[in-house]
Amino acid sequence: MYLTPEKKQEFFAQFGKDEKDTGSSEGQIALFTYRINHLTGHLKSNKKDFSTRRALIKLVGKRRRLLDYLKEKDIERYRAIIEKLKLRK
Repeated sequence: MYLTPEKKQEFFAQFGKDEKDTGSSEGQIALFTYRINHLTGHLKSNKKDFSTRRALIKLVGKRRRLLDYLKEKDIERYRAIIEKLKLRK
């Protein structure tokens, strides 16, 4: 299992307010980024796995919508999360 509850708490502790703050946009964006990177690696070795490809596309869309929301609400938090996760925009 690549994503354990301890790993999730680590993400929320690092990017959210604390490890119990699972609803913060930054924590969810960081979690989605980790999952996207994992699925991208999986698809490099399994090129014909179309259900995983569809899940990856949906996950990228979710992350994009959260980033747009954060950009609209608080541009400084948006810039900080982009810089921390080294995302392109």
